[in-house]
Amino acid sequence: MRVATRQTIVLASGNQGKVREFQVILQDNTIRPQSEFGIIECEETGTTFVENAILKARNAALHCQMPAIADDSGLVVDALGGAPGVISARYAGVNASDQDNNTKLLLALKDLPIEQRSARFICVLVYLRHANDPCPIIAQGSWEGHIVDRAAGDNGFGYDPIFWVPEQQCTSAQLPAAVKNALSHRGQALNVLMRLLKKPGL
Repeated sequence: MRVATRQTIVLASGNQGKVREFQVILQDNTIRPQSEFGIIECEETGTTFVENAILKARNAALHCQMPAIADDSGLVVDALGGAPGVISARYAGVNASDQDNNTKLLLALKDLPIEQRSARFICVLVYLRHANDPCPIIAQGSWEGHIVDRAAGDNGFGYDPIFWVPEQQCTSAQLPAAVKNALSHRGQALNVLMRLLKKPGL
C-alpha cells in the first residue's frame, strides 16, 4: 500500500470547502491545506485537468517535503463546447468570485431550455509520494446534471448552487454534505483513488 493510514497529506489547495470534503472522505489521514505552509499556488498552465493536477501536486510535495494530493476539477457544459472546463475557477476573470462565475455562465445559457443545459462536473485527483514520484496515482470522477436558470441552496461552493442533480431533484448546494460526498465527482474520484492506493504492489 502506498499510503499508510493516519499520515499527514498536503492538499494542494487553500479552498476550505475542498479541505472539508477531503477530510470527511479521507478520515484516516490528516489533510492539511498548502496555505498552512505558506506555499504559493503554482501557475496552472496545463490544457487538461490531468496536467494541472500533476503540476499542483508536485508543487505542494516539493515545498512541503510530504505526500501531496491535488485535484483539478471543473464544470463542462455541452452547449458551450466544454466551457468553462479547466478555467472554471477563473471563468469570469482571474480574481472572479463564485458569484461572478455563476452569473457569467447563466448569461451564456440564458436563451437555452433545460434540455439543452446538460453539464457535468469533472474531477481528476493526483497523489504523489514525493515531488519526484515517477508514477503518480491518478483517479477521475464525473457527475452528470443540468444548469438551472437561478441559484438555489447554501451548501457547497463554486457552481453548486446552479448545478441541478436530477436524481435528487435539487441543486448540489441543496444536498446534505453526506449525500453530496457520496454522489459528487470529487467523492467518486476519492473513492477510486483509495481503491487504487490499496492495490498490492503500488
